[in-house]
Amino acid sequence: EEKHLWYDFLKNYPVQFRRQMMIDKYVADFYCHTAKLVIEVDGAGHETPQGEQKDQIRTERLEEYGLTVIRIPNRCIDNDFYGVCKYIDQVVQEKI
Repeated sequence: EEKHLWYDFLKNYPVQFRRQMMIDKYVADFYCHTAKLVIEVDGAGHETPQGEQKDQIRTERLEEYGLTVIRIPNRCIDNDFYGVCKYIDQVVQEKI
């Protein structure tokens, strides 16, 4: 799903995204400096109590840098790729 989002949308998106960007001690799936946006693509492991707790800590740390973090479950990319792309575009446009 991460590759699908990259190759079929973000790689050629008009506002530049970087893939696998190191921020603090975390590797962001996708990062847009212009919009100060981090996109995390989440598999089923993120839906456990432990996964959710780790994600919350990670999100709070990234937000300390003035970043916005959005999390997109794999199933959303599988089931509504167009909707996911539209959502990302909307968030970027609001941030720039």
